[in-house]
Amino acid sequence: MDRTYDPRIVMVGAPLVLLAVIESVGHARGPDLAFVLFAVATTLPLVLLWTQPFAAALVVSAAAVLSVTGFQALTVAGMGAQLVAGYRLGRTGSPWAALPLAAPFPILALAGVEARTITMVLACLAPAAALAGIARRAHDDAAANTAARRVIADSLLEHTARGERARIARELHDVVAHHISMVAVQAENARLTTPGMPPAGAERLSAIGDTARAALTEMRRLLGVLREDTTAGERPRPELRPQPGLRLDEVNDLLDEARDASGTGTRLILRGSPVTLDPGVELAAYRIIQEALTNARRHAPGAAVDVELHYAGDALRLFVRDNGPGPAVISHGREGGHEGGHGLAGMRERATAVGGDLRTGHAAGGGFLVEASLPGEAAG
Repeated sequence: MDRTYDPRIVMVGAPLVLLAVIESVGHARGPDLAFVLFAVATTLPLVLLWTQPFAAALVVSAAAVLSVTGFQALTVAGMGAQLVAGYRLGRTGSPWAALPLAAPFPILALAGVEARTITMVLACLAPAAALAGIARRAHDDAAANTAARRVIADSLLEHTARGERARIARELHDVVAHHISMVAVQAENARLTTPGMPPAGAERLSAIGDTARAALTEMRRLLGVLREDTTAGERPRPELRPQPGLRLDEVNDLLDEARDASGTGTRLILRGSPVTLDPGVELAAYRIIQEALTNARRHAPGAAVDVELHYAGDALRLFVRDNGPGPAVISHGREGGHEGGHGLAGMRERATAVGGDLRTGHAAGGGFLVEASLPGEAAG
């Protein structure tokens, strides 16, 4: 039952009470105190409609029936009150009571009482008003049920997504992280236990161990992202640091790692004034540089690499070029070498995900070029 105060009922009820008194006093048969009281009884209970809709509708209907049968008359205000009460009861009260309280008027119309016009009008409109209230209530209930189902479906979808992220995190930890740890351990053991290991070989094994440990740190960051909303109330671990971006110290560290791993020259070229970009754009640019340097070490060993960042206002132009042999043309007509794995596809996906694009191919003067254009608006 809706017990919320509705000022519209008072705004309707008060004029109806006043109109009922005026009509009853000016009745054709002359003033009749009993008729005036029944006229008031058909309208005044409307003030209870927002707290006691059934009681109010019952009093209004009973007074209307007694007025019609006892005085063969009913005020227009009383007829309006009957329709308002029936509609309100059907909408907020018991739908099983709204129609029975409207039933006497069709019965009176069939019985042929003297106030035939009044009973015929109410016989048609009173049940219609009750049915309109019932229909509005059914519509509101259906809308509420639909909203509740939508909330439940969204909650279930979110719960399923969290469970899937937790499952992926467990698999990454159990499988990938374990193997990366083994790579680091075995590289370190080989460096320390192999007799007569040349300094260059020991340095390479040390670099392998460092790379594996760095990859393990990146894996922990990823696991932290996957688990951040599946472990409520758990404080974040210190090792789950923010994702890398385009800060010069981070890019220089990345180039230093590539330089140490390949033993060749790697330069960073800046054009324009560096600005802090959207974190997603900075992460995409960092990962593109990282993957391009990995591809250069794999497919153009010993080649020098230039990484150029061009801040051009509304765009960030990113170039990674090497002076290696460049992409080889194989019999299928596709570019080989750099196209052998999923690295270029992943770089394109990262660029597209932030609203940019990426192109690869021959570099001017030989070698291989990765060129990306990313949105360059400064972060707010």
